[in-house]
Amino acid sequence: MVKKVTEASQAVAEAVKLCRPKVIPVYPITPQTHIPERISDFVDNGEFDCEMIYVESEHSAISAAIGSSASGVRTYTATASQGLALMHEILHVVSGMRLPIVMNVANRALSAPINIWNDHQDSMNARDTSWIQLYVESAQEALDTTIMAFRIAEDHDVLLPVMVCLDGFTLSHVYEPVDVPEQKTVDKYLPKFKPAFSLDGKTSTMGPIGYPGDFMGFKKQQHEAMLASLDVIKKANAEFKKVFKRSYGDGLIEPYRLDDAEHVFVGAGTICGTARTVIDKLRNEGHKVGMLKLKAFRPFPEDAIVKACKAAKSIIVFDRSVSFGFKGPIFAEFESAFYEASQKPLLHSFIAGLGGYDVTLDHIEDAFRSAMTADKPISRWLYKE
Repeated sequence: MVKKVTEASQAVAEAVKLCRPKVIPVYPITPQTHIPERISDFVDNGEFDCEMIYVESEHSAISAAIGSSASGVRTYTATASQGLALMHEILHVVSGMRLPIVMNVANRALSAPINIWNDHQDSMNARDTSWIQLYVESAQEALDTTIMAFRIAEDHDVLLPVMVCLDGFTLSHVYEPVDVPEQKTVDKYLPKFKPAFSLDGKTSTMGPIGYPGDFMGFKKQQHEAMLASLDVIKKANAEFKKVFKRSYGDGLIEPYRLDDAEHVFVGAGTICGTARTVIDKLRNEGHKVGMLKLKAFRPFPEDAIVKACKAAKSIIVFDRSVSFGFKGPIFAEFESAFYEASQKPLLHSFIAGLGGYDVTLDHIEDAFRSAMTADKPISRWLYKE
């Protein structure tokens, strides 16, 4: 294992190289561009035996990924923001064909107005495409989760594509210490790709027309595979811990000072690092506060969340996206999760950080202090006109 101080995007590129995909179709878009640039360096230097396909758009990138994955080889790509939006119709094709493609998304706001900074609107818009979605907090977690993603996607009980989401700029362009594992260690954890099926001259077609009598059955199979991935993700995380000596909660959620927490912060991505500092401060003051970091948004780990928050009197959800005219996507899922729970904490919704708007220590502390004294749900946009 080699310790480096490196940009998170480059850490992701290191992970991709270690996973040995054979084909990478890609199109550059800020703030994802450093990932394929670094992978391209590896290929050009002879360090990485891989075919990179330089296409004319993100729509073409994911379409080319379908071709390579369907032919039976491990396939990877990356994108962000409008690029993910341009891929949208093909995202459904990938999952419907049960192709285990892995894609990093460097989360960035969607236009208009044009904005290149971070929020989660892009990936949340892809919530219902039947892609597994995992969110990361640090460069190390981005590297590790990218490796785990191939293991999860390629499991024959799953066979669904995986998005590994890292905050654009806030993480993608930040330099942090990272342990880069040796190739032999990754090979021990991630076996060679063995497709469940492929266009190899024996299979005549994939993704043909689905008549009404069959189509719903295919969708039910996808749904069941997504549910099955709950256990597969936990297993992949547990086995990662055995091999690499580190893990991230149970792979679905990661608690922080949560055992006796009466007031619980919920977030995904880099915002969780800010929350840890606030929680430590409030703990030193004697307040029973904690955090539930949401690592998996799809599949949504409903049972694990309700169990983890058993002591909670209030839950404070920070969404870096919004379902316009409704609520934050994560908050809405929490409302659903606790609808039939025997213990019903007050659920508070905070829309924060859209388009890179700073989420500060004070924002999170004020949210905690408001929740501690609230007798009814709080719904607030953290934005000063």
